[in-house]
Amino acid sequence: MTEPVRVGVLGCADIARRRMLPALRECPGTELVAVASRDAAKARATAGEAGCAAVTGYRELLERDDVDAVYVPLPAALHAEWVEAALRAGKHVLAEKPLTTDLAATRRLLALAESTGRVLRENVMFVHHPQHAAVRGLLEDGAIGELRSFRAEFTIPRLPGTDIRYDAALGGGALWDNGVYPVRAALHFLGDRLEAVGAVLVHGGPGRAVDTAGTALLRTPGGVTAQLAFGLDHGYRSAYEITGSEGRVIVDRAFTPPAGHPSQVRLERRTGTEEIALPPADQVLATVAAFAAAVRTGAAPDPAVLRQAELLEAVRRAASIA
Repeated sequence: MTEPVRVGVLGCADIARRRMLPALRECPGTELVAVASRDAAKARATAGEAGCAAVTGYRELLERDDVDAVYVPLPAALHAEWVEAALRAGKHVLAEKPLTTDLAATRRLLALAESTGRVLRENVMFVHHPQHAAVRGLLEDGAIGELRSFRAEFTIPRLPGTDIRYDAALGGGALWDNGVYPVRAALHFLGDRLEAVGAVLVHGGPGRAVDTAGTALLRTPGGVTAQLAFGLDHGYRSAYEITGSEGRVIVDRAFTPPAGHPSQVRLERRTGTEEIALPPADQVLATVAAFAAAVRTGAAPDPAVLRQAELLEAVRRAASIA
């Protein structure tokens, strides 16, 4: 029997406590060893909930010889420093998205992971949900004919003013937070030759130095367009649709479906509409399992991580500011 990957966690972010720590405990391929915080009391409280060791200080966790890999749920602006530290300490890394907010830093970290033989993955979980494989199957079977356009939207309601996503110094902003999802979805379905045509980033008013909404237009060399929208001050929306010459595929609850939520893919054609029901799936657990498998096999860097970073940078550079 293959030994599980022993994982430590750098930080006690909400996503770690609610979603990732339970998945790291539940996954047969991983063993949750320790949680670290700069705040000793927070480390003890989180570790107590998770049933693992508490560590005060991130470097102290990286020095443990009973940790093979680390999960990094720190604010985006801290990712580059601590992902690099983890790789240089000989640890495999699963980092929250975005891997960094700087394209050059992302390139550097991916090169470092490759040169040191460590696995580096970005925690974009929705790509591991089977509903998207079902959509790909429909496209490959020609269910909607030739691709014409893609639309995706991920928006969430207003957050408390103290939320780190409103803090530019911590890598906040709608593009870096939920803009990643529609950009990655476009890349997932339309391929890696997408380019940014234009974008608008909307800032959230006085005192907010980050974008709180945005739209982007991408295209493939063949002329398939991708219209993307994202925001932090909206009604909740998490969906995409793919239009072809003979029909359309629509997925609601596309990016963050609960583990017990049955999935449904809508296929619209001239002959009628078909609702394709899929069983519930846990994309968080699937992501952890995929990371553990990558560590066991010594998988090469995922090229989608770099291409996504390039597209996000292209959107940022193309954007007019509203």
